[in-house]
Amino acid sequence: MAKYTRIEVANVMKQTGMVPLFYNPDLEISKKVIKATYDGGARLLEFTARGDFAHEVFGELNKWVLKELPGMIMGVGSVTDAASASRFMALGANFIVTPVLREDIAIVCNRRKVAWSPGCGTLTEICRAEELGCEVVKLFPGDIYGPAFVKAIKGPQPWTSVMPTGGVAPTKENLEGWFKAGVTCVGMGSQLIAKGADGNYDLAKIESDTRNALSIISALKS
Repeated sequence: MAKYTRIEVANVMKQTGMVPLFYNPDLEISKKVIKATYDGGARLLEFTARGDFAHEVFGELNKWVLKELPGMIMGVGSVTDAASASRFMALGANFIVTPVLREDIAIVCNRRKVAWSPGCGTLTEICRAEELGCEVVKLFPGDIYGPAFVKAIKGPQPWTSVMPTGGVAPTKENLEGWFKAGVTCVGMGSQLIAKGADGNYDLAKIESDTRNALSIISALKS
């Protein structure tokens, strides 16, 4: 069962401004990467469950996070149906992120007061997501739409909270474009959590990049 309500999750999204995205089928590697983001100041992480037996990895990973990383809010992304969402919520997922807008996922998440962020690409989809109780809408793929799209939709709908995923980088120039356009937070994957030339994750760099990105975002939001 989720430890944090959807309102608590939305508040942390707004406060920190960033949700790292990561997936690896190896439990021990996942622990190290998540700790690096945590040590860098991240307090949310979307486990993009795209591999076989991903639910098993997430279940063990979430138990470890609850014990070792206090205040870290774990969610699951790349969820495509209500059954999968229910499975991950049973394993303690605090938020569910989807690549598309699916009402069946909205129903099961709302029933348990678990935050869900559907991938939307039009203002009509965004409106429907909000009618279904979504607090923070995922703009996906973010690099296709860009900050100009966010600025445009915030005109008629200043209350809409947007989280672009895809095309977000931990640089001042990139983050400034998104936050000046009015995003609530950003989802950041491979640009933040990348492998080095040797094929391994550079944990020190992940921690440093996370800290620097959060510092930039904090300044932009102040």
